[in-house]
Amino acid sequence: MVHSPKDPDILRERVQAVIASVSGTVAVAYINLEQPNDTLFINSDEWFHAASTMKTPVLIEAYKQAHTLSKGIHDSILVHNQFKSILDGSLFSVELERDSGKAMHQRIGQRVPIRELLYDMIINSGNLSTNVIIDWVGANKVTQTLRQLGIQRMEVVRGVEDMKAFEAGLVNRTTARDLALLFQHLASGMLISKQANQDMIDILLDQQFKEMIPAALPPEVKVAHKTGWISGSVHDSGIVILPDGRRYILVILTKDLSENEEGTRAGAGISTIIYKWFLSPDSK
Repeated sequence: MVHSPKDPDILRERVQAVIASVSGTVAVAYINLEQPNDTLFINSDEWFHAASTMKTPVLIEAYKQAHTLSKGIHDSILVHNQFKSILDGSLFSVELERDSGKAMHQRIGQRVPIRELLYDMIINSGNLSTNVIIDWVGANKVTQTLRQLGIQRMEVVRGVEDMKAFEAGLVNRTTARDLALLFQHLASGMLISKQANQDMIDILLDQQFKEMIPAALPPEVKVAHKTGWISGSVHDSGIVILPDGRRYILVILTKDLSENEEGTRAGAGISTIIYKWFLSPDSK
């Protein structure tokens, strides 16, 4: 039996129908890693507040520095909760009630393995862990590595909860295309080293927030991903891995939502459409 080629306009129409139901702006980047010509990009070059999706490049930079410097990924660094605002150098702290990585606050003043901080940063989206890691690696080094990877627009300028910087418009930004390219590098298996690459994917596979990309997918489908959210925006980005080893990249970013729940619902719906499309032998 000969299957007709997929018509990319059909996929675009299906995804656009979901986007049309959302009050804000939605960006989508889809890349079939098995068939590179099978892609979808919608609003993929538009800027979005990165929220916690910026923690993926921070993860990569930490592994890079641990690999190239004397400090290993299992070495320990001191957990502290005083950080300098990039606006004026004034001190701020991560508030416990605003942090989904609350357990790390119990370890302030202790030395904690770098990998443990990274694990909390990704799977719990721990803000304290994120800022401790960024203090170690340097936000400028994160953006520098992004540029070296050919990712030209995403930028990490600061840690999280730096409210003075936020109010002054100094924010971490990304596009859907740039996040997709970042995950393509991870999916290649050759980022930093084979062992480091796999360890980063293993951490991303343990993500605890599953309301968007994985929400309606079969349980046997795995997603190595990082979410993000602030008021009016919810994001998800990662690698979808089928039981037979086939994979695709999916990034969904939103902004200007009237309520975050509508973005979450739309994201889960878009993910389902993409999954069914990926499985289909033709465009019917």
